[in-house]
Amino acid sequence: MVEKADIALDYYYQVRAALTGKVSRDAKRREKNQRQNSRPFEAGRTPKTLGNGLDDLIKGFGWQGKVAEGDLFANWKLIVGDRVAEFSYPEDFAKGVLTIRCKSTAWATQLRIMSSEIKVKIAERLPDLEIAEIKVIGPQAPSFKRGLRSVPGRGPRDTFG
Repeated sequence: MVEKADIALDYYYQVRAALTGKVSRDAKRREKNQRQNSRPFEAGRTPKTLGNGLDDLIKGFGWQGKVAEGDLFANWKLIVGDRVAEFSYPEDFAKGVLTIRCKSTAWATQLRIMSSEIKVKIAERLPDLEIAEIKVIGPQAPSFKRGLRSVPGRGPRDTFG
């Protein structure tokens, strides 16, 4: 007798769904349970390592370039060597232009000469980082534009000769 009631109830819900488009809660629950019917050790259920999971996440969001940029700033010494890293550091990377700040103008000149070699080393180590240009700058010079004794306008010029 219980089976006939279940059959009648199922028939009622099927007819109602066909006529009105409404699906019963039980039917939704059964369909959901069928979709969630996964078993352990099936294909795609193997555990992933944290590194592989992070790699998938980085690729999924397209963060390869930003991660490579962070790697460049963090491992500058490994990329260019101890001696060069002692007197220079990457200051900025924007729109494909890597800006390197040097501690002296002599080192800035040397790095301008070596910029193609540095670009090759970076490309070997970080292939996801696309560098179009390397800009090497020296130390910041003091500015005499502000202060107690600054003159508005063009200011003092060479008047000694």
